[in-house]
Amino acid sequence: MVLVLAPFLAVAQERIIESVVPALAYGGACTSTIDLRNLAGRAADITVEGHKPSGAPAGLAGRPTRSLHLRSGERVALRLDIDEETSGAWAKVQSPPSVAVAAKVECTDTDQLRTATREIAFPLRSPWFSAEAAGVRDGAVALINVSDRPARATACYSAGNLYSVPGSNLRPICSASFEWQIPPFGSREFPVVRDGAALALKTSGDAIVLEMLRPVAASVRLFRVDSSIRFGEEVKQ
Repeated sequence: MVLVLAPFLAVAQERIIESVVPALAYGGACTSTIDLRNLAGRAADITVEGHKPSGAPAGLAGRPTRSLHLRSGERVALRLDIDEETSGAWAKVQSPPSVAVAAKVECTDTDQLRTATREIAFPLRSPWFSAEAAGVRDGAVALINVSDRPARATACYSAGNLYSVPGSNLRPICSASFEWQIPPFGSREFPVVRDGAALALKTSGDAIVLEMLRPVAASVRLFRVDSSIRFGEEVKQ
């Protein structure tokens, strides 16, 4: 009896991966597609949870629920049901490790169709970003609060000047600084350079994704993900 049940128990206890597909654009000249492919030798159950930048849920176009069942080797292309103008929609995919997740954004530019891929990301606890440390000064940083709790983000734009207080480390002098509360499942984009000053971004939250977005040539609204950028993570005590 134990030998008969073992395969079924293994399937039931299969690990589930949560991955995030960031910076999806919809409306006007742009649309985004999420591609899922089951590479396993058995069927897979998948959940795709879409959100607008405000954090409001977004369904899957043409599907009544956010749950999918893919047979072995089956592939499906999905779009979020969003009819408003946005470049900050995102989706969380819950799937077995054997499911390949990919996405792309397509935008028409005059008589051309331009495409940018989206690489999946995984949330961190209170990540941070510094344009000077990363060696970049163009594009934008996309922030996604994957948690059901509010998160905070503090942005400092500095020309590189520093100051110190006795007993503390050097700190940048901010020519402009902002603090935002990011709602549950909300997203926001921050320009890397503002009025000639570079961004330093700190966040506070249980599950946050930061992605570096670079402009695609000859297209104002289309960005590509720069996966070479590594974001800092809160040091665990």
